[in-house]
Amino acid sequence: MLRKLHALIIKELIAVWQDKRSRMALITPPIIQFFVFTFAATLDVHNVSLGILNRDEGQYSREFIYRLSGSPEFTQIIYFDSDQELKEAVDAEKVLAAIQIDANFSRKILSDETGEVLLIADGRKSNASQIAGGYISNIAQAYNAFLAKRKGMPLPLSELKPRNWYNANLNYTWFTITGLIGTLSMLTSLSVTALSISREKEMGTFEQLLVSPLDHRMILLGKAIPALMIGVVEGSVMLFAGFLFLDLPIRGSLLMFYPSMAIFVFAIVGIGLFISSLSQTQQQSALGVFLCVSPLVITSGFATPVENMTQGLQILATLNPLKYFLIIVRGICLKDISAATVFHNTWPMLLIALGTLGTASWFFKRKIG
Repeated sequence: MLRKLHALIIKELIAVWQDKRSRMALITPPIIQFFVFTFAATLDVHNVSLGILNRDEGQYSREFIYRLSGSPEFTQIIYFDSDQELKEAVDAEKVLAAIQIDANFSRKILSDETGEVLLIADGRKSNASQIAGGYISNIAQAYNAFLAKRKGMPLPLSELKPRNWYNANLNYTWFTITGLIGTLSMLTSLSVTALSISREKEMGTFEQLLVSPLDHRMILLGKAIPALMIGVVEGSVMLFAGFLFLDLPIRGSLLMFYPSMAIFVFAIVGIGLFISSLSQTQQQSALGVFLCVSPLVITSGFATPVENMTQGLQILATLNPLKYFLIIVRGICLKDISAATVFHNTWPMLLIALGTLGTASWFFKRKIG
């Protein structure tokens, strides 16, 4: 029986590589997504265009503007002479944020009063403008401390000193690449398994498979194991590509990473086999994969925290194996999480895997029966 299963696994691997659609699913998405997501998809804000309307023209306003222009985040400073010019620039999205310096800014500071600066942000780009506003606020706070020290005024009694654990420089690329390890493993294994049975139906070899000396469970296992191997290889390639080219740390144990990854891929394979059993053509299978991938990624915490979602979506996310695997992979890479934490996030994936594989097996048997 094992020899027959081995032969089916080899046949499936060869069929996957020879089939153009499956081969494209293996090669194209990882390459494209590695470069696009890693270098283009980021929530960091750089190269900000800042508008300035300075009604003061005094020493202190010039010093403040000098500090703003010296920030590496603001690569383009545009000066305006009127409110109308500033409004038109914001409307045309020529600037992400702008400041208006009050005409009495320097005089008030000389009189030990509070100089006023109005910050205008483009609310159409809420996240980016909020971050840009944070940059300006930090520069303003630093300038306030500088003025207080120069004037001999008492400094604030308390000071906040941020320290970032696990990712000291807040490198967003590390966050992205760890998410891609799980997402691409899921996409690849889901695509391979979803196309497997429908490919047999299109090629007319499905009936030959049914009359083979293997029962339906062994047939599904022969379809699942190649997808498991491909998914694990895909995740490993992304992991070590991040380690070699993007300085991604691996602080935890790979001995805990790979078993949890295998269970995760098996859970995804069950979904793929269910889609494949339900579909008659590879086009239908591809559509089924598309319909499944979007909610799985959105509710996984890949881009936004699960805790920020509504209560209903948080409950739905507990059935998502990608959610648990992303916690594991980010913990192993960035934090060196404990075996207890890995186990706490692995056993739900195991239950999901048993559920998806069991459902796929039941449905496949029902279809061929």
